[in-house]
Amino acid sequence: MTVMRLQRALARAGVTSRRKAEDLIRAGRVRVDGAAATLGMSVDPERQRVTVDGRAARPGPVTWLALNKPVGYVVSRGDPEARRTVYDLLPKVPGLTYVGRLDVMTSGLLLLTTDGAAAHRLTHPRFAVPRTYWLRAHGRALDVVGAALARPVVLDGRAVAVAQFRVRPVARSVEIELTLAEGRHRIARRLAEALGLKVEWLHRVAYGPVRLGRLAEGRYRRLAAREIEAIERLHGTA
Repeated sequence: MTVMRLQRALARAGVTSRRKAEDLIRAGRVRVDGAAATLGMSVDPERQRVTVDGRAARPGPVTWLALNKPVGYVVSRGDPEARRTVYDLLPKVPGLTYVGRLDVMTSGLLLLTTDGAAAHRLTHPRFAVPRTYWLRAHGRALDVVGAALARPVVLDGRAVAVAQFRVRPVARSVEIELTLAEGRHRIARRLAEALGLKVEWLHRVAYGPVRLGRLAEGRYRRLAAREIEAIERLHGTA
């Protein structure tokens, strides 16, 4: 187990949400190794005793899920516009968080876990974990798109980290298999638009060592042990 914020440890233990955990801490109802807890402190739930109103709070086992997110679902716990969220498709697991967002119109692989440190490794720019997308778009000829992707494409003042790509014609459109070693906000869609393409659909098929495979749309699966081990090998265990 890793050191984590106390609020997250309480959420992982199924006590309450992280936001409501702050209220418990402020009210003096949370103690760590017998001492009153303070906001902002971190704990190791495996080595330290965390209690709420005198009752022990311990996180459950680490969970890893892969979801084939459909178009129209928001990657969020809740939505002010009352749209459906990915959590409507998942089991209720305390502390479950998503690894990298997909916008509402993008489908495909979404990883979720209760391992906050591993989620950080998979999303932080310095680790450059690859993400692979398929997309169909129109507006530029095949050779133009290929030539443009072979050169640096600059967004927000810096080049997009394109690891590899393949382009093929489909009727009057092009299909692109695109692997990016970064995850800036809506980066795959914005990259296509920067090339003058109008995106018809965008679908993520891999994130790090995990592939979507034949998982049906709207369904989830638990990661296999070998996939979790591959995630841990990326940059060492958290």
